[in-house]
Amino acid sequence: MKILVTAATAAEIGPFIAYLEEKGTKTGPDSYTLFKNEIHVLAAGIGMMHTAWHVGKALLTIRPQLAIQAGIAGCFHHSWPLGEVVFIAEEVLGDLGVEEKDAYKDLFDTGLWKEDTFPFRGRSLYHDTYGITKMPALRPAKSVTINTVTGTQPTIDKLAGKYNPDIESMEGAAFHYICLSERVPFLQLRSISNYVEVRDKSKWNIPLAIKNLNQALIHTLSELTDQKEESWS
Repeated sequence: MKILVTAATAAEIGPFIAYLEEKGTKTGPDSYTLFKNEIHVLAAGIGMMHTAWHVGKALLTIRPQLAIQAGIAGCFHHSWPLGEVVFIAEEVLGDLGVEEKDAYKDLFDTGLWKEDTFPFRGRSLYHDTYGITKMPALRPAKSVTINTVTGTQPTIDKLAGKYNPDIESMEGAAFHYICLSERVPFLQLRSISNYVEVRDKSKWNIPLAIKNLNQALIHTLSELTDQKEESWS
């Protein structure tokens, strides 16, 4: 199977890259063969713009049979533990629109976009299996993608009230949009590094999030490629 694994930064999937270096055969600057699978690794950059260009180009040049986006993210629910890895089942865009009379309207509200216009279902970009028969045994989550990490209460209230998301990231909606548009089977995995609250990085746990993210990534690939999990450990 030809697989694309992408993240905003190489650091987020550093342990996975180290695993490929140890267990696989390097076939190019960012490509490996592992258990008969051709795996391409892409650090696409932070934000929707970088994700759209780099992942879009990779889909056209590599033509993967599966694309996986992995990364850390903020969580709106304090009841969800830091370090938990979730599967993103639904994406919405949280800051593409206009401000009008102290209210925020997205492009659906303004009428510039129409609901259910492909690849949207309603106003969301839902995960589509496109033939994936094994799904990760992870909590499904709804994510909002924004260009600026939320750090103030008014923005938290705006996003929570309008979209009721579980997770916040800076790349997920772009990834969903590209894969849905090209009809490439895809998964998005996110590990909770912090809570979406008034910004205080002392409360974040990025090392734990990265550790758990990479463990889940390896486990997910072992399941999807019909390899015994111990072969990937």
